[in-house]
Amino acid sequence: MKKIKGFLKYDIAVVLLLLLVWSGNAAAQAALPSKAILKQCDHARGNISGVTWDLRVEAKEGKKVRHQHLKVRSRSYDAIAETLTPARRRGQMLILLNGNMWFYKPGLSKPIPVSKRQKLLGLANNGDIASTNYAENYTILHREVESLDKEPCFVFSLEAKTSRASYKFIRYWVSIKRLVGIKAEFYTARGSKLLKSARMEYNNHIVSSTGVSHPFISRMVIHDELMSFNTTVLNFSTPLLKPIPASAFNLNLLNK
Repeated sequence: MKKIKGFLKYDIAVVLLLLLVWSGNAAAQAALPSKAILKQCDHARGNISGVTWDLRVEAKEGKKVRHQHLKVRSRSYDAIAETLTPARRRGQMLILLNGNMWFYKPGLSKPIPVSKRQKLLGLANNGDIASTNYAENYTILHREVESLDKEPCFVFSLEAKTSRASYKFIRYWVSIKRLVGIKAEFYTARGSKLLKSARMEYNNHIVSSTGVSHPFISRMVIHDELMSFNTTVLNFSTPLLKPIPASAFNLNLLNK
């Protein structure tokens, strides 16, 4: 498995969190702060400084199968996703900046504001391709412990703080041992009907400057809970740590 050397930033709360988990103390794990857990999960979904990956999306709707290939560059919670294929959409971009999202394509004089909840392809929303910020964008209503596929997990009930969040309400399973989100259920609102669910895998890794290997998302499979035969698969390539200049996120320079 290919690993990448680089620097991965953590705040004090996350460092303490990792030390508690590595200690293997069950009582300590049960007392882990919820927000720090979510921050750690966000790191495994792209919330680091300067990382690039390829994203291949496959959407199956009945007998119809569609594909899209994007290049994603992320810096902290900001991201740029540029479509490479299909050819008719080549050069189109989604820009996530300061919690807001814009759409741009060659020929436009300026980017157009769009919602992260808007469909990208199949069951994937615009917000699914960028780094998550569950720790800041959602209120933690409840946390419990249960097993998923025999793996002990924290299960969070999360409610969006603003309309800009990708989803209004989420149930989120986080591996206690690995501190990554491995399942999510998405609802239109608290107590409403389940719309779709997702399972996540983390076969990619980033190695910090201290030599510690950190998991990074490699695959997300989204299932339609209303029409069970529909699925969308997001495959994330091995991430490349690379500085991304601030100018890359300047909306006024996209048409230059």
